[in-house]
Amino acid sequence: MNQGIEQAASAEIRSESFRFREYFELTKPKVVALIVFTAIVGMFLATPGMVPLNALIFGTIGIGLSAASGAAFNHLADQRIDALMARTQNRPLPTGTLNTRGAAVFAASLSIVSVLLLWFTVNGLTAILSFLSMVGYSVVYTMYLKRNTPQNIVIGGAAGAMPPVLGWVAVTGSVDPYSLLLFLIIFVWTPPHFWALAIHRRDDYARADVPMLPVTHGIAYTKLHVWFYTLLLTVVTILPYATHMSGIVYLLGTIPLNAAFLWHAWVLHNRNDPQQPMRTFSYSIWYLMGIFIALLVDHYV
Repeated sequence: MNQGIEQAASAEIRSESFRFREYFELTKPKVVALIVFTAIVGMFLATPGMVPLNALIFGTIGIGLSAASGAAFNHLADQRIDALMARTQNRPLPTGTLNTRGAAVFAASLSIVSVLLLWFTVNGLTAILSFLSMVGYSVVYTMYLKRNTPQNIVIGGAAGAMPPVLGWVAVTGSVDPYSLLLFLIIFVWTPPHFWALAIHRRDDYARADVPMLPVTHGIAYTKLHVWFYTLLLTVVTILPYATHMSGIVYLLGTIPLNAAFLWHAWVLHNRNDPQQPMRTFSYSIWYLMGIFIALLVDHYV
């Protein structure tokens, strides 16, 4: 009898562990980790000294929860699309391992906790801007732009570019022009980053009837735009140095990072290598981390 009870308890623990993993997957943890990283860098760049602990701890948690909420709402809105795409068909909602109601309650709970936490422990402006960013991503981008225009990722990129601004506001309580330079870097980075992935997954998007640029205008046209935006990004990443926000350490750090991104974009544009889109996509993630690390190192040198 005791053995039966132990087996039942073990099965229940395994079931709960599995359910936790499914809910955790709804938050897109890798994406949220990058978002939180750029927000934390924004916090440190906002002050010459140490970031106040309440902003660092509660601001990080609150911004992370808001981003996780937006990701979960994105899963909800994209259930039909996700079921048609090889990259996403094994997500919890398309497979039925989680139901829509449970996912909706989870997403809404994360959003409510995020707003309350930021409002009462950080400041009201961070809470409001975080909520608006979440709505911008999960509603404006996911439910409207993604389904109606090939420029979806350009326009919708504004929501994804907000984290360093949110981190800055968590420390200062106001939006500083320098924080908008951080916004601009991510805003211009987003199209070449995402279009490289969209080229690789063009057939998936076509099957799901999502008007991504490679579907509506072709792969060659998209490759040209990846190259153009990478050139523009190189110029934009010089602005922190040009405006005296950052110094020579940052500038020297951007040179190899931009050179490598330009090389990836050039190869993507000029060679018909089926592996290059994902190489470009993967490098773009390391590139953004490198740019923000260079900003942070320069700030304290």
